Amino acid sequence: MTPRARHNSGFTLVEVLVALVIMATLALMAWQGVDGIVRTRDASQARMEGTLRLGTVLAQWEQDLASLQVTDAVPALTFDGATLRLTRRTDDGIQLVAWSLQPSSGLPGGDAGGRGADGDVGGNAWVRWTGPSVTSSGALQDSWLRSQSLQGNPPGALRTLSGISQWQLYCYRGNAWTNCQSSGDAVAASGGAGGASKTVLPSGLRLVLTFVGGNGFDGALTRDVVFGPQSP
Repeated sequence: MTPRARHNSGFTLVEVLVALVIMATLALMAWQGVDGIVRTRDASQARMEGTLRLGTVLAQWEQDLASLQVTDAVPALTFDGATLRLTRRTDDGIQLVAWSLQPSSGLPGGDAGGRGADGDVGGNAWVRWTGPSVTSSGALQDSWLRSQSLQGNPPGALRTLSGISQWQLYCYRGNAWTNCQSSGDAVAASGGAGGASKTVLPSGLRLVLTFVGGNGFDGALTRDVVFGPQSP
């Protein structure tokens, strides 16, 4: 057999192995590139959905505060460090609303490690509870009593945000922001039927939410709401 015939007989084993290694390397690089694109897309989509959800929740928060209604039956706005309770106007009467911070593990879908139903890692969930719209002082007081215990999954409770480590509220009174739990902010004026006290609202409310991270949000978020003239 001549040297030319031996050259045209085919590829050697070494050449085949080298070609396979090159193709495998190119395939791995291509897969890593596609995987990176998919991960980036998923992360961007999750962050966008989280931003939209955050905007919707804050809009509801501001709507609740914009509809504050002072009554003689219960305080219009109180904060005990864990739960904010307020009374707001509705088309059907007056409604009691409570915003509360609860452990994610204590809500439906959460586990003992603090992971919530939507996959958040650690932190607490910001829950909004609403009572029925009522037209009598007695019914409003009943809603107030029911709002004293919001652990677990009470009827009317909606999980709004998760992955929150803590929240603070500050009231604007006397040209300064002070803790809404301080005694100086517990201002009330006598009035109303039977000598019941009537809440004097602050001029504004500052919300500070601190996130634990892992849900697309890190650090603290601050939102101020200014109150208009109080309704009689």
